[in-house]
Amino acid sequence: MEGKPILNQLSPYKQGKQTKEIQEEFGLNHIVKLASNENPYGYSEQVKDVLSDGLPEFNIYPDGYTGEVRMALSDKLNIQPNQLIFGSGTEEVIQLLCRSFLQPGSNVVMAAPTFPQYKHYALIEGATVREIPTDEHGYHDLDRMLEAIDESTKIVWLCSPNNPTGAVIPKDDFLSFMSKCPKHVLVAFDEAYYEYMDKEADPDALSHMDNYENLITMRTFSKAYGLAGLRIGYGISSSDIITTLDKVRGPFNTTSIAQKAAVIALGDQAFIENTYEKNKTVKASFETFLDRIKWPYYDSETNFLLVSTPVSGMEVFQYLIENGFIVRPGELLGIPNTVRISLGTEEDMKELQQLLLKFHEEKAKVQ
Repeated sequence: MEGKPILNQLSPYKQGKQTKEIQEEFGLNHIVKLASNENPYGYSEQVKDVLSDGLPEFNIYPDGYTGEVRMALSDKLNIQPNQLIFGSGTEEVIQLLCRSFLQPGSNVVMAAPTFPQYKHYALIEGATVREIPTDEHGYHDLDRMLEAIDESTKIVWLCSPNNPTGAVIPKDDFLSFMSKCPKHVLVAFDEAYYEYMDKEADPDALSHMDNYENLITMRTFSKAYGLAGLRIGYGISSSDIITTLDKVRGPFNTTSIAQKAAVIALGDQAFIENTYEKNKTVKASFETFLDRIKWPYYDSETNFLLVSTPVSGMEVFQYLIENGFIVRPGELLGIPNTVRISLGTEEDMKELQQLLLKFHEEKAKVQ
């Protein structure tokens, strides 16, 4: 049996080596994973407490309407319940968008580099992908993205903060883009790292939802909320777009335990504030260190930094992994001579700085 012809040009997602593999390969006792932008502070203790008291009935299908978390988000975000759709992480929402709106002959417009699953799922649906390079600082080139739109464009992907560069689309630029974007084009605004942004950097897309019926905003519980292992994210849009997406959504696509944990996590905003403050402190300290060794980095409103390296990012990656730190080499992200480093705890980042300083000094001697 053969699949779609386009699948011959794609590869399955390949995750990095797991902790146990690396420990065995390099004889290490301790591994620090700084490659997947996870929350190093875990998740709300309230989630742990509630789930310890009683797990959902695993023999019963979950609530296909995601009623409890839907109402909690509706109240928190001041939106109607029918403006929400839930998925197994925002990645499934992206997949639902592609399945609902794309077909052979259509096209999508996106930045490059950005989250790769936009392109992956668009190609599977037979759409053409138009990639517009970010500027030298990792920001979307919105003018060129507008120029790339035509009558066959169905979706424009905007990632803010952008993964892997960390850059936010400024509010004025976002509103200008929305005012100029043709109404037949769905603007998919991915805010997976929303909770890490400084409030001044927030483009406040949600407050303009009523003005732009071709806008969908996506957020997740995987990053700041620390529920990556449970896989639950959501999209916010007009009721018409949500209805369209619901037609292709699986009837029980989020689990009972994920729904329950999301409700509890949503209620513990003190944990989110604590995560935000710790991340901000660690990021500032790491940026100061990078300035000292003169390794440039991209502006970031996230829990990671994309760092320019004096040699191949793969070389830095290999050095760090042999010393117990896993990062993401830029060569795998389409940005040579960089590494994307998730921000860990203060203790872990101090140890990382020592390793990078040693690497930097060794390279300086060679030169």
